[in-house]
Amino acid sequence: MRRHVFLTGPPGIGKTTLIHQIIDVLKSSGVPVDGFYTEEVRKNGRRIGFDVVTVSGKRGTLSRTRNDADAANSGRCEYRVGPYVVDLPSFECLALPLLTKLNGKEDKEKKVYVIDEIGKMELFSEPFIQAVRQILDGTDATVLGTIPIPKGKPLGLVEDIRSRRDVKIFNISRDNRDSIIQEIIETVQGCRKMNGN
Repeated sequence: MRRHVFLTGPPGIGKTTLIHQIIDVLKSSGVPVDGFYTEEVRKNGRRIGFDVVTVSGKRGTLSRTRNDADAANSGRCEYRVGPYVVDLPSFECLALPLLTKLNGKEDKEKKVYVIDEIGKMELFSEPFIQAVRQILDGTDATVLGTIPIPKGKPLGLVEDIRSRRDVKIFNISRDNRDSIIQEIIETVQGCRKMNGN
């Protein structure tokens, strides 16, 4: 029984663009959607980091390149992924209330919860890992998320998601990214029915 849907594929393939399109379609058909996605931040044409943006439009910093992060992060414990310094407090401040609201059953309306992405930067947060596990194990939500393709050292939560029998994973490629959206939407809607939504 499939209850959750995840997209995977190489960086820059269009996973977040698909997530945006799916959110729009679900909302226009009356499906309640909540959660967050990640968005590139550019300055003078150069990528300087990523922001976390909630479906309702709130924005917070996820990461910045070393120079752009120095002023904001002075004195903080530093988490790094490649050239990026992760702003863990900012990420947790925005993402965790969304996830704990669901786990705490404060949200009576059953929704599709977007978690884009579950990757190296987000996985520095142990509370985030625990909250995602609780949501996936619960019966009150359908998760629409993204995970990276396997590369380098395995990421525990990502590998757990890959091996779950209640998760359908779509591999996004240049060949299928424009034609696969309808199948993903139908799968999400099927998962909602399985979850009693």
